[in-house]
Amino acid sequence: MKEVIKLQKITKIYQTAGIKTYALRGIDLTVHEGEFVAIMGASGSGKTTLMNIIGCLDTPTSGKYYLLGNDVSQLDDDKLSQIRNEYIGFVFQQFFLIPYLTAYENILVPALYSKTNFAEKEKKAEEILKMLGLYNRKNNKPSQLSGGQQQRIAIGRALINDPKLILADEPTGALDSKTAEEIMNIFVELNRKGRTIILITHDPKVASYAHRIVKISDGQITT
Repeated sequence: MKEVIKLQKITKIYQTAGIKTYALRGIDLTVHEGEFVAIMGASGSGKTTLMNIIGCLDTPTSGKYYLLGNDVSQLDDDKLSQIRNEYIGFVFQQFFLIPYLTAYENILVPALYSKTNFAEKEKKAEEILKMLGLYNRKNNKPSQLSGGQQQRIAIGRALINDPKLILADEPTGALDSKTAEEIMNIFVELNRKGRTIILITHDPKVASYAHRIVKISDGQITT
């Protein structure tokens, strides 16, 4: 099966006032197309740093990161931005919706930077709203939506450019348990339809929805 991501001996070192802090220590990780992987670790374990590298929000100090077979380890910010928009859909704990835009318009935001025909994206945004059960809320602003509805819109935004990878960072952290279950079931359904998903979490219950759990501690993968 096709490799979506392949990390080889990834390290990340932060240096402040001459003091080195090792956030990641030689990470090896491969995720194949269609997998649903949870990366699980406590606060300070390195999971957020790892997410930033996987999501091309940061670059490693050393090691190689192959995304869909291409080495993206040391690309500049412009190239990384292009790759993020084209290949990765993000869902965060905080929804990061634009408050003055409607639900429909928020979903379309990444499409503004896409090379695809915008009219096609507009049609796709409507299909996504229907899939998420929020078509009747398409003209609502974020303040008029519940937390769960806002997270659904954030998932829709992640899907609009048809990414090869969905990267979800604590996507249920701001939600109650019932709403969290509903959101996780959306991820399960997306994965069932072939989406590759990497989920970052500290919660064993959330991690249990994934097919594979990777545990990280002190910047190293332990399982």
